Amino acid sequence: MRSTCLIAALAGLAYAVPTPQSINFDEIDGADAPALTGPPVDAVSQPVSYDEQAAKAAAAAEVTNDLSTPSKRGLAKRGVNDPCSPQPDGYGPKPAVDSASAFLAFSTFADTAKNAATPQGYQASFQNAQGSVSANTYMGLYTLKTYDTIKCQQLCDAADSCSAFNIYFERDPTIAPAEACPKPSSFTNIKCTLWGSPVTPESATNKGQYRRDFQVVIAGSNGYTKNNPPNAQPGFDGPTEFGGAINAPNSYIGQKYFPGVYDAGKCAAACQANTAYDKRHPRSDGTYDACNFFNVYLLSANNVPQGTYCSLYTKSWGKQYSTNYGQYRGSDYYSVSSSYGYTLNPQDSGHI
Repeated sequence: MRSTCLIAALAGLAYAVPTPQSINFDEIDGADAPALTGPPVDAVSQPVSYDEQAAKAAAAAEVTNDLSTPSKRGLAKRGVNDPCSPQPDGYGPKPAVDSASAFLAFSTFADTAKNAATPQGYQASFQNAQGSVSANTYMGLYTLKTYDTIKCQQLCDAADSCSAFNIYFERDPTIAPAEACPKPSSFTNIKCTLWGSPVTPESATNKGQYRRDFQVVIAGSNGYTKNNPPNAQPGFDGPTEFGGAINAPNSYIGQKYFPGVYDAGKCAAACQANTAYDKRHPRSDGTYDACNFFNVYLLSANNVPQGTYCSLYTKSWGKQYSTNYGQYRGSDYYSVSSSYGYTLNPQDSGHI
């Protein structure tokens, strides 16, 4: 019998053992990063296509595949605009002087951001930054006609697994810069990006870029994060809020890391897929390692969200065991947040 999950599987462990549940950096390094960590520079709309049920199915398939052969995952390519093609009109205000420095200094942007309403059920993560969010948990982009935090919140609430949003002013070219038109005039887009994790000041690192000789910059950037816990999962009791990640003395059977959107459903699928695999490959005495409990948390590097980390156990554990708040890897600090536990109901006996 092979133990069911990641490092346990790779090490050929046959039984659940009291292994320390530290962050497995080999697992993180082996996962493909999401294709996008924010909207492409030429995008004005990227509707959210994230589907929780499809994500759970994909997670289960990936875990099952991990137990037999290493998976190979490809990345999507970004699109480009035709040279000098007109860009969709921006609806935001713009300074009298058409330059990047004037855009950054334009007081209207700062005043709008500082006076924007915080939607009910959300908390402000940062305000009036001159950078937009860049993280593995990017979900989609909408361009608005007004700087409307409530509209952006409604778009987030309508999207599966959306945990936060970022709204900002962006200086964009009126036509796509190219050799024949390297520095066109500008207009202002008001952008709303959705995120599958909390957003933080440290994640607002996209300060813009050059498109030929045209400088894209960002101002009046606000980030908002939901106060809600993750969704309940069918067949499990929970979520139970923890302080850090679980560090239990026994019953640990492995972990799985999913870069991208924070989604407890992926861990539920991983837990069930592990049990199904082990049940098909029992020990000689008819026993197998049933996943009866999982701990899900958001893993961040230097406070920038990275993805969903799942730790799996044959029995449940309480908050007093949630003592792993993070660890250093060289000079980088990997932190644990949004940590929750889910307990299988009814419990699986782990015996054929």
